[in-house]
Amino acid sequence: MEFIIDNRQDKLDVSEELIEKIKDIILECLDYEGYDDDYEVSLSFVDNKEIHELNKEFRGIDRPTDVLSFPMLSEEDELDIELEEVSLGDIVVSLERAFEQSMDYNHSFEREVCFLVCHSMFHLLGYDHDTEENTKEMRQKEEYILSKLNITRE
Repeated sequence: MEFIIDNRQDKLDVSEELIEKIKDIILECLDYEGYDDDYEVSLSFVDNKEIHELNKEFRGIDRPTDVLSFPMLSEEDELDIELEEVSLGDIVVSLERAFEQSMDYNHSFEREVCFLVCHSMFHLLGYDHDTEENTKEMRQKEEYILSKLNITRE
């Protein structure tokens, strides 16, 4: 699996330990869903200003958000194609918003970033929270992955 990280903000530190946890989350999500590791995931860390611009441009929502997911594969795409690596898509995390939310929810910054990456991975894998039932299913999958990796709310 190729993992591309772009840290485009300078306000918050992303430790090597956090990067390793994020890689573990991505691999666990793929494994959980029965995928192999021949996929590429791009992860960008930005600030609230940049994610606000992206949210406005791509979703028509004029405010910052915590995370955006840009899936590359649709349900119609054949996942068994013979390529060396297939891009699952891009994840963009506002570290500034993740820090704010970690304070709001009274857990660590690392836990919040890990949750956002896990949440986005399930979006890249085709899940959504557009209905109560889908939200419940997605939350169960997220909590399973995070608890399996011992990423707790502290």
